[in-house]
Amino acid sequence: MHAEFQLEPGLIYLNHAAVAPWPQRTAQAVARFAQENLHSGARYYPQWLERETTLREQVRELLNAPDSQDIALLKNTSEALSVVAYGLSWQAGDNIVSSRQEFPSNRIVWESLQTQGVELRLADLAHCADPEAAIFAQVNQQTRLIAISAVQYADGLRLDLEKIGAFCQAHQILFCVDAIQHLGALPLDVQGIHADFVMADGHKWLLGAEGLAIFYCATQHREQLQLKQFGWHMVEDYLNFDRHDWQIAHSARRFECGSPNMLGIHALSASLSLLLEIGMEQVQQALQAKIAYLLEQLQQSERVEILSPQQPARYAGIVTFRLRQIDNKLLFKHLQDSQIICAQRGGGIRFSPHFYTPKTDLDKAVAHIFALL
Repeated sequence: MHAEFQLEPGLIYLNHAAVAPWPQRTAQAVARFAQENLHSGARYYPQWLERETTLREQVRELLNAPDSQDIALLKNTSEALSVVAYGLSWQAGDNIVSSRQEFPSNRIVWESLQTQGVELRLADLAHCADPEAAIFAQVNQQTRLIAISAVQYADGLRLDLEKIGAFCQAHQILFCVDAIQHLGALPLDVQGIHADFVMADGHKWLLGAEGLAIFYCATQHREQLQLKQFGWHMVEDYLNFDRHDWQIAHSARRFECGSPNMLGIHALSASLSLLLEIGMEQVQQALQAKIAYLLEQLQQSERVEILSPQQPARYAGIVTFRLRQIDNKLLFKHLQDSQIICAQRGGGIRFSPHFYTPKTDLDKAVAHIFALL
C-alpha cells in the first residue's frame, strides 16, 4: 500500500466510488488548519486565500483547462449541475439527452426543467454494444445539451468522451460532463473532449473531503449562464467591503456566491498534490491493472456474474458483480462483516479500488466471495 494511506489493519477498502479514505497529507493539512483556527482564529486568512488560488491552479492542471479562471469551487456536483440547468435560457420544445443509467444528481435536475417545456430524452445504455450511438440516436434538431456521466456509477461503464464531444461540436450542442466517477481515476482533458461544462465532487476518486466540488465552465459560456445566487464573494472587487457599486466577477468565481469552504479547500489541495505528484497517467495505469486483475479473479467461478464492462476501454475503477443463487443482501452483509468495504449498486455488489489498493486485498476479497460458493 502507498505510504500515504494508513487504513486500519484488516480493513479492505473497495468503496472509492462512494467516499474515499484520505491520504495522510490530507489529514495533516486539515489538522494544521484546525490548529490555526484553534489558536489564531482567522489570523492566517491571507495565506488561506493563497491556498485557494493554489487549488484552482491544481484543478486547471488536472483538467488541462485553458485558465484557472475557468474553475469554480462549489458545494457539490448537484449544485454545479443546477448552475448549468438554471443558468441556460430554455424555450419550450428544447430537449436534453442523457441516459437511463444516470445517478439521480444527473437526472433530477434535468427532469425539473419539464415545467419550462424542456424534454429529457434518455438513451438506454444497459448491455449496449455502442453506447455513444445510443446517445446520438436520441438527438434531434431540438437538442440543446447532452448531459452524461463520464463513467456510470452503477456498472462503471466508461464513455468515449472525445467521440461525444466531437459530435456535440459538429452539431452545435452543449456538452455537460458529470465527471465524479472519472476524475481522479483517469486523466481528463476538457479541451481535448470539447467539454462546455465539467463537474465533480472531491470526495471520491479525488481523495478529498465531502462538501467541495470543482466546476469547469468554458470561457465562452461564463457570461451566458444566468446567475440565480448573489453574494459578496461573486463580485469582481470582492475584498473591498466598503464599495457600494459592484460588478459580477469575470472569472468562474461568479458562481460562488458566499464564503468559501476553506477546510475543504485545504483538504482537496493536499489530495490533488498527491495525484499530480504521481501523475494521472500512472494512476490510470495502476488502477486499470487492478481492475483487470479483479475481473480475471472473479471470472474463475461460473457462479459469478460480471455486470460491468470487461473491455479495457470501457472500464475505469468500478467492478460490479453478483453471485448466482445467492442474495445480494446476504453477500453484502458477509463482505461488510469481513471488513470489506464496498457498496450495493446496479443489482449487484460494487467494488471500487484505487491505484494504491494492494493486490493482496483483492485476493482476500475474492476469497471471501468464493467461500460462499
